Amino acid sequence: MNQLQALRTELEKHKLAACIIPNTDPHQSEYIATHWNLIEHYSDFTGSTANMVLTPDFAGLWTDSRYFIQAEKELKNTGVELVKLKIPHTPEYIDWLAETLPENSRIGLDARLFSVALIGRMQRAFATKNIQLLDIDWLGNDWTERPALPAKPLFLHEEKYCGKSSRGKLQEVRAKMIQLGASHHLITTLDDIAWLFNVRGSDVAYNPVVTAYAMVDHQNARLFVQQKAISDDIKTALNKQGIEVLPYGNIETELNALPKGTSILYDSGKTSLWLSQAIPNHCRVIQAMNISTGLKAAKNTTEIAGVRNVMERDGVALVRFYKWLEEHIGKENITEISASDQLNKFRAAQKNYVGESFGAISGYQANGALPHYKSTPDTNIKLEPKGMYLLDSGGQYLDGTTDTTRTITLGEPTEAEKRNFTLVLKGMIQLTQAIFPAGTKGVQLDILARQALWQEGKNYGHGTGHGVGFFLNVHEGPQSVGTGASSKNAALVSGMIISNEPGFYLEGHYGIRIENLIHVIPHSQTQFGDFYTFETLTLCPIDQQLIQAELLTDKELTWLNNYHQEVYARLSPHLNEEECAWLAEQTRGL
Repeated sequence: MNQLQALRTELEKHKLAACIIPNTDPHQSEYIATHWNLIEHYSDFTGSTANMVLTPDFAGLWTDSRYFIQAEKELKNTGVELVKLKIPHTPEYIDWLAETLPENSRIGLDARLFSVALIGRMQRAFATKNIQLLDIDWLGNDWTERPALPAKPLFLHEEKYCGKSSRGKLQEVRAKMIQLGASHHLITTLDDIAWLFNVRGSDVAYNPVVTAYAMVDHQNARLFVQQKAISDDIKTALNKQGIEVLPYGNIETELNALPKGTSILYDSGKTSLWLSQAIPNHCRVIQAMNISTGLKAAKNTTEIAGVRNVMERDGVALVRFYKWLEEHIGKENITEISASDQLNKFRAAQKNYVGESFGAISGYQANGALPHYKSTPDTNIKLEPKGMYLLDSGGQYLDGTTDTTRTITLGEPTEAEKRNFTLVLKGMIQLTQAIFPAGTKGVQLDILARQALWQEGKNYGHGTGHGVGFFLNVHEGPQSVGTGASSKNAALVSGMIISNEPGFYLEGHYGIRIENLIHVIPHSQTQFGDFYTFETLTLCPIDQQLIQAELLTDKELTWLNNYHQEVYARLSPHLNEEECAWLAEQTRGL
């Protein structure tokens, strides 16, 4: 590829042994605007998770098992080799560089695209060989048709949806700043900024966020955003909430001008090295999680009420889709892509619908065995009236975000398929029914979702649950359920929404995943403290053709029947007579 040769020319020019290209942006986003698609530009890889390393004689792309098949196809004949991550979401390329490069080497990277925490990890790994990191500014210079920085119009997220004014949210942030001894708080993550200032946009696919930075002190709040993205009316409305609007590019100057005596708080895992270097040495730095991250994770009563209503509308769309699929399968050409497109049409007919919350995972048969499969024109296959079909999808509504997975049989299931489906269902129910004390973290609950599978020597390789935003990112921290770092660090508190999505994947054959969104609610107070449990938010029938009822305990069977009764009771008022009859059959008791 000519792009790789251009990079190698720069390596030689600057006497660098390697350069690192991440798949992120200056805000450490999971989903990025096309302007920052450097990985795709240099390798043709289109997956959302990757890191690329280039040396004079090697180009490698590190990604996880979700993308192995996709990467092998997209990297073919590009000169870039696939390096398979052993553990998802780990920077194993750092270890490779530390082992491969000679002493006193120099590595180039764009300091805007690497967090302070990640740079610290690199420096520790490279210290024994005295490998140096250099900030480079020429990545993408050869990209002649590079898309501009996004600056799509932002809009205000009304208080009737979000339940709290930005002025009120700023008061909460400032109260926490006082506790932490911070005079200023730098915020770089797009979802935190959108939540704090009650603004939304469309700069990034699926995530209704605005490209921006923010700075909060005890008197002022500043939003740094592309000026053409914001109207005078919105500026005035933000000013009334105590928010000053400044140009996006002014953030560095603002940091440079911080006076002596400043104590500035930022999240080292979310703030770029470039911005941290703009802070004067006379400032005291406090590194901690963004205050807004914890606040927005615990949804308020207005938000939870909104999500409950959204789940009814989303459930109606799902019922209409699965009814449509049952009636049309085998009678017309339905593919993985056309099926998910049809579901999106049903969602788009619902009130307050804005768009998908992520790219749908529509996997038939063997494609369903890839947990984060993305159907493309090359892999898109026809659905037949046989076998297993997995559909993981979600919607963005002004009053909530959804994420639902159902696996259904399109024909007569085998006993093995039914058994594996029921084991996954048992795990989903077990987690749903958990009762746990205050302070419990997701890692402590993860076994509940896996135990039935483990007892038969089976498992799944992804996390069990992720936090979900409110008309924001479908993947939201700090909460999660799994074995990763976030599941170990963040306690589950009342108001949090998480996904509950155990699975089973038989490579080359089929995949099973059942996913509901669940909400942390108070359960009881005893002499041993406060206890919590979960409320199920998602309203969508579970395919009972795939259930071996004898494998369910009485408690699990009762939960399933009660759940289906609620699905019918909540959705039927919004359906016509024919749809109600179909749903009644799908939610009949076992």
